[in-house]
Amino acid sequence: MRVAPHRQFIDPNFLHSEVLYSSPHFATMRHLRYNVATTLDGFIASSSGSTRWIIEDPSIDFEKLYAEFDKFVMGRKTYETMLAYGDQNPLKSRTKEEVVVVSRTMKEEDHPELTVVRDDVVGFVRGLKKDDGKDIWLFGGGELARALLDAGLVDIVEVAVMPVLIGSGVKMVASGDGESRAWGLKVAKVERLASGILMCKYDVGIVDR
Repeated sequence: MRVAPHRQFIDPNFLHSEVLYSSPHFATMRHLRYNVATTLDGFIASSSGSTRWIIEDPSIDFEKLYAEFDKFVMGRKTYETMLAYGDQNPLKSRTKEEVVVVSRTMKEEDHPELTVVRDDVVGFVRGLKKDDGKDIWLFGGGELARALLDAGLVDIVEVAVMPVLIGSGVKMVASGDGESRAWGLKVAKVERLASGILMCKYDVGIVDR
């Protein structure tokens, strides 16, 4: 059972029920996973866009992680951050169909190596989820994550929490239009690495307004 966004009151006990999170549909569908590194105070980048506070941990098997996905969805600023890695960009060898950048200013003819989505990102991602394939990695940023959470399309949130505070910056989930929102999460896994990073995985349940 996949529960759609709604405006009704929800019994908070239901957010942790096995009915919601353990259904065959949830277990077998192609998932949209928001996988991101954050500070302890919930930022994915500094105000200048820097992520120099991210700790390198050799125990994380990035090759294995990337192999779980065949679509990578991100906003323009996140894509530009990936480009800054140059030859170390983990998406460099991926095909046009696999790398999706959401931008109102970029033109696909100027970026033949990408799929550029300028309008109706919600409809586009909903279509991706209906296709066969591996899971879809939502890289961010916060505004794109907010839009897809609002649409009820994010299935899993995976956060590598760095042992650092920066006080201000780019939020993991943008504030939106000022309307208060809450998304029910169920803890699926928490692992503490020797570096101090907390690897947290949550299943996204009911979206509550």
